[in-house]
Amino acid sequence: MKIVFMGTPDFAVASLSALLAAGFDIVGVVTAADKPAGRGQKINESAVKKFAVANGLKVLQPLKLKAPEFIEELKALAADLQVVVAFRMLPEVVWAMPPKGTINLHGSLLPDYRGAAPINHAIINGERESGVTTFFLTHEIDTGDIIQSAKVSIGPDETAGELHDKLMETGAALLVETVKSIEAGTYTEQPQLSTEHTKHAPKLFKEFGEIDWNQPAQKIHNLIRGLSPYPTAYTMLQDKTLKIFKAELEMETPGVNTGTYLTDGKTYLKFVAADGLLNLKDVQLEGKKRMPIGDLLRGMRF
Repeated sequence: MKIVFMGTPDFAVASLSALLAAGFDIVGVVTAADKPAGRGQKINESAVKKFAVANGLKVLQPLKLKAPEFIEELKALAADLQVVVAFRMLPEVVWAMPPKGTINLHGSLLPDYRGAAPINHAIINGERESGVTTFFLTHEIDTGDIIQSAKVSIGPDETAGELHDKLMETGAALLVETVKSIEAGTYTEQPQLSTEHTKHAPKLFKEFGEIDWNQPAQKIHNLIRGLSPYPTAYTMLQDKTLKIFKAELEMETPGVNTGTYLTDGKTYLKFVAADGLLNLKDVQLEGKKRMPIGDLLRGMRF
């Protein structure tokens, strides 16, 4: 069975690597075009491209997925199945091309958390469980029939970055199982049944990370975890933006106004929420590097 793989970031690399290790015939890899990045504007290649090139795989990098030259090149690969992991939305002319269809690996237990940021929103909402799902692509995003899913637990202090890495490995293993079942013709399909209570995972913007200290401490703790390490929750400290990557929850009321901070100037910096404290541990102050809170405090005056 010939497979075309589509993906861009590290999350997708684990799946591509697992498919290769399982012996599948990857006839082509579609990934994002190279683009300049960073202060030096050096040309940056996607993680998937770097892996594909290192493993001698054919790479396609279309600027437009409907471009006639790309469509013809894709047809020439004569794939039986297309596999999509962390890539952009495909036009029908692409996802409907292979005879066995196009499948996607999504970082949630569908139908919950459809959208661009399922890992972040699961933690922001205080979920204790998440997972990965494989499904067939169709017209509406993340709505196709489910093939398989696998659950993972979420720890009380786990960040989006840590959950990302767990789902990356779990998803790669699930994807191999799914592709094997498609090749053998033993898979089943389950329609997604969404309701008014189905949770969503829209794209995150910077403004979403601004902390409102009038909120309950647990809710703020979840926001910090869910946006770490990117795009990061933040607050203001001495008129500068302070990004918070990690904080410990302390359920006690100090009897001062919300948004007030408490510090000894050496080892701790705690912000007051509606019903508790957030003891900051890992931060980045505007104009400085990311560092443990003690290192930041030693360079400041209060």
